Amino acid sequence: MPQTAKAGPAAIRIVCGLGNPDAGYARTRHNAGFATIDAVAARRGVRYWKSEAGAQVASITVTDRSGEKREVLLAKPMSYMNTSGGPLSKLARAHRVKPEEILVVHDEVDLEAGEVRLKLGGGLNAHNGLRSVADKLGSRDFARVQFGIGRPPGRMAVADYVLRELKGSFLEDFELTVERAADLVEQAL
Repeated sequence: MPQTAKAGPAAIRIVCGLGNPDAGYARTRHNAGFATIDAVAARRGVRYWKSEAGAQVASITVTDRSGEKREVLLAKPMSYMNTSGGPLSKLARAHRVKPEEILVVHDEVDLEAGEVRLKLGGGLNAHNGLRSVADKLGSRDFARVQFGIGRPPGRMAVADYVLRELKGSFLEDFELTVERAADLVEQAL
């Protein structure tokens, strides 16, 4: 029987960071996605963001290994984490982007703090932002950059842990992980 070549992953056309829009959340573990998007935008010299479909959106141009150029949208949904799938799905529909052409950057408690990992599809790990994205896209077949934040210490509730403002060495370590996550986003593009 002849073997058919399996298609590789789809070219990414939207990179969406998950987070919360209020300034009070800016330096929290839960805003790992927004921080990573901001780092990629800074590296690419993005100067213009616009409001579209309930998200802050910027456009960058990437060159594939084959030399082909394509536009990629960087997106930060301006709804809260638990409803971030709404703006992302509207943006995807407006630009005719399929779920497999989307890369979502999110915080991940089941990954050690400081680790980053690229994952294609899969479960939602009780992450309300991912659940919202999967529900609104009607698919789990989107790529993810998982930004490891580790488990809360002792008996601290996960919600308190992810929303606590980072300071000192915790903030420094978080910022180093942001750069590693941005590196992984760039590699995926």
